[in-house]
Amino acid sequence: MLSFTSQRLLVALSVALTVSIVAFMLLHLSGDLATAIAGPESTAAQVEQIRHQFGLDRPLSVQYLDWLWHALHFDFGNSFYFRDTVTSLIASRMPVTMTLGAISLALALVIAIPLGVLAAVYSGTIIDRLALGFCVLGQAVPAFCLGLGLIIVFAVQLRWLPVSGTASWKNYVMPSIALGWYAVPAVMRLSRNGMLEVLSSDYIRTARAKGLRPSVVILKHALRNAIIPVVALAAVQFGFMLGGSIVIEAVFNMQGLGYLAWEAIARNDFPVVQAVVLILATIYVALTFIADVANAFLDPRIRLA
Repeated sequence: MLSFTSQRLLVALSVALTVSIVAFMLLHLSGDLATAIAGPESTAAQVEQIRHQFGLDRPLSVQYLDWLWHALHFDFGNSFYFRDTVTSLIASRMPVTMTLGAISLALALVIAIPLGVLAAVYSGTIIDRLALGFCVLGQAVPAFCLGLGLIIVFAVQLRWLPVSGTASWKNYVMPSIALGWYAVPAVMRLSRNGMLEVLSSDYIRTARAKGLRPSVVILKHALRNAIIPVVALAAVQFGFMLGGSIVIEAVFNMQGLGYLAWEAIARNDFPVVQAVVLILATIYVALTFIADVANAFLDPRIRLA
């Protein structure tokens, strides 16, 4: 187990380092940062002053190593637009995004896993077809369209829920449904396929031959093994939700990390964009690493392979 964990950790660190290089280079490849910071009305002398002030006249390798060293110490510089440190901006916005992502993932799992189990147990019946139809519907409707529809129905017409903000738990209801919506089909299909495979195995037939109740066979014996792949998928989906929260937070005007990224991109606030990309990518890599280790712990065949 230790060898498996060490190998996965090395891979995760390599991916995180690659992401940091890509995040750094994308902004420099997008154009002259000094000109973008100074503005279109600036003179050549002002552009050169900005370039020297922010160290943009140094070699790219030196700039990257300096940026990475400060990033490892949670120092991402100062925001051009907000006139505050990037670290404090991210620290103030991160709880909103993490809360939204956690509620969305929990909602998706609560809906998708029971649907997948029911579809597998009643495979080929109307229940299975309805579950698969719901899965297709989840893939066909974009999250932002669902969010706008929820606003029209529950905020504008019925006036049950607030449209925007993060003042209370009610503010998270519609965004969580919209953000968790697109995760339901993937989790549901994986749960269904896993249950179908497990239910046809020998030990399940043996458990049924012993006269165990169907609920015990399904919940205690089958679901325990069928749920293992869902662990990895849940971690990946949580990472997708953190990245996809940019659209949902913009729709519902939630002051989270995604909305901060949208504001920074719209205003050419490059230090904030770099920091958000690096942090979200690092969280995604960390979640994938945790999922791999958890799967190896739950299923010894993975680490033995």
